[in-house]
Amino acid sequence: MESIQSQIKDFFEFCEKNEVEFVDFRFSDIKGVWHHLAYHINAIEEEMFQEGIPFDASSMQGWQPIEKSDMLLKPDLVRYFIDPFSADSTAIVFCDIWDIYNNTPYEKCPRSIAKKAMAYLKETGIGDQVFIGAENEFFIFDDVRIKDSVNSQYYEIDSEEGEWKRDKAMENGINIGHRAGTKGGYFPAPPVDSMVDIRAEIVKVLHQVGLETFVVHHEVAQGQGEIGVKFGDLLETADNVQKLKYVVKMVAHLNGKTATFMPKPLYGDNGSGMHTHVSIWKNQKNIFSGNQYQNLSQDALYFLGGVLKHARSAAAFTNASANSFKRLIPGFEAPSILTYSANNRSASVRIPYNSKGKSARLEFRFPDSSANPYLAFCAILMAGLDGMQQKIDAGSPMDINLFKLTLNEIREKGIKQMPHTLRTALEEMLLDREYLKQGNVFSENFIQTYKDVKFRTEVWPIEARPHPYEFIMTYSC
Repeated sequence: MESIQSQIKDFFEFCEKNEVEFVDFRFSDIKGVWHHLAYHINAIEEEMFQEGIPFDASSMQGWQPIEKSDMLLKPDLVRYFIDPFSADSTAIVFCDIWDIYNNTPYEKCPRSIAKKAMAYLKETGIGDQVFIGAENEFFIFDDVRIKDSVNSQYYEIDSEEGEWKRDKAMENGINIGHRAGTKGGYFPAPPVDSMVDIRAEIVKVLHQVGLETFVVHHEVAQGQGEIGVKFGDLLETADNVQKLKYVVKMVAHLNGKTATFMPKPLYGDNGSGMHTHVSIWKNQKNIFSGNQYQNLSQDALYFLGGVLKHARSAAAFTNASANSFKRLIPGFEAPSILTYSANNRSASVRIPYNSKGKSARLEFRFPDSSANPYLAFCAILMAGLDGMQQKIDAGSPMDINLFKLTLNEIREKGIKQMPHTLRTALEEMLLDREYLKQGNVFSENFIQTYKDVKFRTEVWPIEARPHPYEFIMTYSC
């Protein structure tokens, strides 16, 4: 492993080569939102990388009280890159949070939790690496308007791809008429696919910041897209999700559009997920490869059993917004039924077609991009490790179209479903949280803080507000 002195030397050489004027230090809060502070290159000293950079942690939701607000940003000199959007040459550096009161990595820092999860994997002796591949779907719209007041709750989204544009008079006098419509957006060629150029621009910028991409395409919903990014270890993939979200949002912004990773912005159309591929390796060998179901090993099936057992709890991290559960309503290719199958996209866990040998893996289809990627990947890993340690049976696969099952049929078959609300997910997590606390990966303090933040900022505010549809159903009661 490269020494910190060597890393610092390489970083300063990188800055000199790229004529860097500013260094931008970035970190993720509990919800996964990126924050940053910057220094001019002349103010950057080697001690900042060794000792850390002071900042006020009381300003972050759920972190420190005002009387113990000082914390340190600890730069981690991996995957730094030149900001492709700043006017002046700026190097962006990932940071962890250091707790000065306990002289340890901060227990509420998502990136530090990810490092603890990776260390715990090694401690168990089960494996020495966990590889994650994330598929982050997104929407690009032309306009979004939102109102939240005492007498009005309102949003309106607009997109040139929206079927609601079919009868509209356009500013230039020409309505192009080429629109895929609801659920009609999978792989259409231009002019129906209007986002070819903007996705291409996103891909080129992703390459600039060090990401390797593969498939690039329009997704099922109106205004929806996906760009495949190469897998990495848990920390690398979570870092790359943060990079990806930043680039997609900024490219859209600079093109006069607005991008969102919100799971379900359009009523009646498909939502956006973050399908998560997982495999564990030991001594450079994929221990998920074997001779059981669909070329998986028994270890992989035990991992699967653990995730299925704890999925309703893990949902507090993998499906981390109230909006997440609108995506999981049956009828929109959203995997809410907790079972597994090969090649079957209606199951919440899929074994992909080419899953064998080095490529053997499990694809968890229920997570979405409202999740903090560090926490979501850790929750899946911890649930799976518990399954391997306890030898939890994953049950039998279901190779039928689960989307055709009625709720009564699901209940009759004894199949568990994902929670229907964020409140339920958080309550399930509180009832089933011991697996998260193994190795002190998720501390009890963090779990309680996470619950408090989610209830205070999402669950209670949404439950307190009347919904427009309630007026349709109830106003004349």
